[in-house]
Parts: sequence; structure tokens; C-alpha cells
Amino acid sequence: MCSVDDFPSLRASLVDDLVRDGHVRTVAVERAFRAVPRELFVPQDRQRASYADTPLPIPMGQTISAPSMIAIQLEEADLAAGLKVLDVGTGSGYNAALLAAMVGPRNVVSIERHPELLAFARDNLRRADFDIVVVTGDGTQGYAPGAPYDRIVVTAGAPRITRSWIRQTKMGGKIVAPIGRSTFSQILVTATKTAEEKVVMREGTPCAFVPLVGKEGW
Repeated sequence: MCSVDDFPSLRASLVDDLVRDGHVRTVAVERAFRAVPRELFVPQDRQRASYADTPLPIPMGQTISAPSMIAIQLEEADLAAGLKVLDVGTGSGYNAALLAAMVGPRNVVSIERHPELLAFARDNLRRADFDIVVVTGDGTQGYAPGAPYDRIVVTAGAPRITRSWIRQTKMGGKIVAPIGRSTFSQILVTATKTAEEKVVMREGTPCAFVPLVGKEGW
């Protein structure tokens, strides 16, 4: 097992690699990756692999995405302090923590459909000292009580940008989500809201996320 003292150096090495490879491009994303301890967001028996650039399994058959993929998505989201963000698919809580490091914990709402997984994430966020609103629900329908949002960041593969997300996004705001016709592969899509119930979409990186299950998903 890695000792506690090893993790900061492993984290620094990973972030250096992400910057060198062009996945991390902005100071805001780099600072978030350097600040959030990824080892606290994986099962204990996976901590040795915390800073490998690979997805890792977490409870309920879900995964924590590879750091490079997370970085690409965060860069696409174009985040800044004070923006309000909905994180769809809490998972381990790691992405919510990175978002909180960038926009502020009070500006993040994270939604997860698995109550057991949400409990895992809450514990991880507590240990990492992030006080974020996390709720159980169908993320394909967003989270209306916290709307409208400047950004909606989706961390599971969906068949489409849902109408609920569009309605809950502020004018000029962005939705960043992996979209695909199958549950096995997607394209990272950035959708910018230009009018009521209308977005302009731009396709980016091919990716493969776990399927987003729900009324407007799979």
C-alpha cells in the first residue's frame, strides 16, 4: 500500500503529466487537480492506483473516470468562481469536489440515482472537507429546485441532451455531456443555450462513460 506521504507526490506527478499532454490547459483546472485528494474518492483497496490515468471501479458497478477525461470535460465546461453548477452523476464525489474547488462549494449541486453510492460520496466529500449539496434523484431530469444553472456537467453517457437540462440552464450557459447512440461509446458534447429550449451543440472528444439511466436517459 502507498503511505499517506506518497499521495501528494503522486498527485503532483499526475498533474504535471496532464499539463504536459495538454489535457489540463488552464490555471483553474490545474489548481483544482492539485487541491483535491483523489485517493479519498476511491475504495481503500484501489488507493494505490489513485493517480494512474485510468478509470477505477467504485460501488454499485460504477466507475471514477480517468483523470485525463475529467480534465478534458472540465476544460470544456469553461468554469469560473461563482458560476452555479449541476453535477449529474455524483459517483464517488470526486468530480463534485473538483467543481467545488473551481466555482466554490456553495455553487455546486450534485445528483445521484443510487442512494448507496450517494452515501459513499458524502463520506468521501466529508473526509476531503468539501461541504456540497448532494441529492438522490433522476439526473436525466436535472434538479429543478436548484435551477437555473450556469453549467450542467454530466458524468455518464446519455442518448441525448435532455429537455430538462436545457430548461434548467441559464441563457448563454453550457451543458457538457457524453452523448452517444449506444451505451458503449459517446462523443463529448458541449451545448450552449441560445434561446428558450434551444442549444447549439459542438462535438469534441470520443469517450466511453457508464450509461446514464433515467426517464430521459437509457
